[in-house]
Amino acid sequence: MFAEERKSKILEIIKSDNSVRVSELSKLFNVSEATIRRDLIELEQAGCIVRTHGGAVSTNSTNFEPSFKEKQDKFLKEKEQIAKKAASLIEDGDTVTIDSGTTTQFISRYITAKGVTVVTNSVNLADELSDREDIEVIVTGGILRSKTKAMVGPLAEEILKQLKVDKLFLGANGVSIKSGVTTPNIVEASTKRAMIEGAKEVYLVVDSSKFDEVNFSLICNVSRIDYIITDKLPKDYEKYEHLGVKFILA
Repeated sequence: MFAEERKSKILEIIKSDNSVRVSELSKLFNVSEATIRRDLIELEQAGCIVRTHGGAVSTNSTNFEPSFKEKQDKFLKEKEQIAKKAASLIEDGDTVTIDSGTTTQFISRYITAKGVTVVTNSVNLADELSDREDIEVIVTGGILRSKTKAMVGPLAEEILKQLKVDKLFLGANGVSIKSGVTTPNIVEASTKRAMIEGAKEVYLVVDSSKFDEVNFSLICNVSRIDYIITDKLPKDYEKYEHLGVKFILA
């Protein structure tokens, strides 16, 4: 079988099943896993699929969830700028919740305010703040998701329900006027909602690639967000502002 024919059949399989693993394709086409990976790289570069750890998914899959490692290096410059801006909004004596995520994790590096209490469900962020004697850190506990390094579920939510904070810095995989703020995992979405309920002000911290993206689980409607910290305004930003959302550009 020629390479182009094989790639065409791989694409058909992914469109039909929404996802596939490298090992499965290697056996099916009787070629090496290295050959399949090259095929997947070319299909991803053409915008046909999204590669994952060990396989690939359709670009139309709403429950596709990239791992923390897969997201970490994407839009790195934008994420750092957004995190710096978010950290600059934390004032002396604030109580804040910082959600798990590759953008929110950077916030911990840039906090300069004094007497701050940070609540987090991120093991990475808690570790980064563990040497800061000037910051009190409260870790939610809960079920640790290896994919996102987030602690979620009933235990995490029970702690969050007992705490009322000045500001929440929330992460998400997608945000749109029509579909709201979304994430692929339903349990993680529930934990994020518990964070929102305990916050006076909600800051959504997302790079501009997240606009008009829709994932499987609804976190909240856009109108529940007070501020969006991002690197670039979405084309329909006026619709967000009409709902009471304010933009802060990094």
